[in-house]
Amino acid sequence: MNKLYLWGIIITAAMLGATYVTVGYQKGGLNGDIVNMLAIAGAVALVIITVFVVIKYVRQMQTDTATGELADESWDNIGEYKNPVPFGWAIIFIGTMIWGMWYFLVGYPVNAYSQIGEYNEDSAAHDAKFEKEYADVKGSRLVAMGESVYLVECVACHGLNADGNNEIDAADLNKRISAKSVKYVIKHGSNNKLLGTEMAMPDRNGLFNANTNALITDAEIDTVAKYVANGMTGKGADIFAGTCASCHGADGKGMPYVAPNIKDWSKDLVVNVLDNGKSGAIGTMPVMDRLNKKQKEAIAAYVMSLKEGE
Repeated sequence: MNKLYLWGIIITAAMLGATYVTVGYQKGGLNGDIVNMLAIAGAVALVIITVFVVIKYVRQMQTDTATGELADESWDNIGEYKNPVPFGWAIIFIGTMIWGMWYFLVGYPVNAYSQIGEYNEDSAAHDAKFEKEYADVKGSRLVAMGESVYLVECVACHGLNADGNNEIDAADLNKRISAKSVKYVIKHGSNNKLLGTEMAMPDRNGLFNANTNALITDAEIDTVAKYVANGMTGKGADIFAGTCASCHGADGKGMPYVAPNIKDWSKDLVVNVLDNGKSGAIGTMPVMDRLNKKQKEAIAAYVMSLKEGE
């Protein structure tokens, strides 16, 4: 007997034996269950068909020789025969194309039912109901709601104390901005859409200090970063006035459509961060698009209620 056939028989017997042993050790075995019996029958058929196909094509590679007319072209002296496409292959290919079009257009069209679609519809309906039910929530209730949402959605990065684990994982929300973040934005620029519509802030190569008639220096960056981080107090007011005030305002509270408030938190500021995400010195905060409008407003109220050191 040809070794190839012998190995085929051995492999088939081994795989069928393994299937029998596996099923036999299961509690109850087949237990007369038609589903289990069909599954085993399918496994047996799959093993036999696979081994048969492998033997057929390996044997064909061993014995068959190429025939037909060679094409004129060749690649690295490797020619190609002008053999027609196998009829069975062509039928299967065309049938697959027809089936694919039927499946997408009729069998399971793109607008048909899906669990994901149902989930999205249910989520949208729930969000609409939520916003309607809690539309009038304000004041301390809104802050309490924001704290609840914060503990679910934000605490993993910003921490229980909202300090970003000492600004290792995320920004410290107990204060508007840190000196590290200010320095990063000045050096690299920013387009985090903190107003939602503002133009990008240029990097240091576009920041001109009107007091010195020169681009801002490293020493000035350090000084003004500490000034802003300290709530617009201390040394650095002159640098801020000459470099930053034209966009952020003399008091640092920003200008509509120009630059954001860098002195205090505001509802629009927090909501825009949640809407657009934010990149900075610590890393990138993702867009929180799974939150609805009222939840974002509540988080903003909670963040605005925080005070440094409390």
